[in-house]
Amino acid sequence: MMVKIGICDDEASMRKSLRASLERKLQLMGEDYQVNEYDSGETLVRHSEAECLDLLFLDIEMKGLNGMDTARLLRRRDARTILIFVTAHPDYVFQGYEVHAFHYILKPYDEHKIQNVLEQALNELGKSQDQYFILEQKSGTLRIPAQKIVAFSSDRRKVICTLQDGEKLDFYGKLDDVAADLPDYFIRCHNRYLVNINYVTALDKDGCICQTLRFPVSRACRQSVEIAFARLLLR
Repeated sequence: MMVKIGICDDEASMRKSLRASLERKLQLMGEDYQVNEYDSGETLVRHSEAECLDLLFLDIEMKGLNGMDTARLLRRRDARTILIFVTAHPDYVFQGYEVHAFHYILKPYDEHKIQNVLEQALNELGKSQDQYFILEQKSGTLRIPAQKIVAFSSDRRKVICTLQDGEKLDFYGKLDDVAADLPDYFIRCHNRYLVNINYVTALDKDGCICQTLRFPVSRACRQSVEIAFARLLLR
């Protein structure tokens, strides 16, 4: 599997330095990879939908669209990309919780730190990509990567699967049986709904927001959803 990595920084010398460290480690690990460079948040956002990055190293302090605003725009489209912030100021690190940043790297770069964070991110990526949901329909069997599923909902005897790109697939089944076959990042938020916690961007009084979608959170499920969301923010 090829790993697609993005580096977004408005300083060419910083992109070059980070890329060199990443490529040394990737080559030592024998990974098949592609590195794309972006000189601004605007450029990254323009290309993000087509390029579907697995890992992104994103500078926080950039001219024009800064790293935090860039990350917010990206998260509306894709919850899957593993986001690693790059910054010269440790104070900015805590802002990363809002956009589910996986880690951070401080400038000036320490090669050991870069390579250690890269290895952790690749391990995390491998965990999510190894898991699939098998969906049986009249037309045949589908094997769907679990990380591309936003939520499941039940409607009488049918279960509706909502994917990251907005596509909906339905099949006959019970939500309890579906839950038993899913990774632990799928959380029961209601008797009729299961959500992928990685897509949850906010909780309100009685619901959770997943990209542009909102799902109800029942009183019985509220505490478990809040705990799962807090763990995600602190990851």
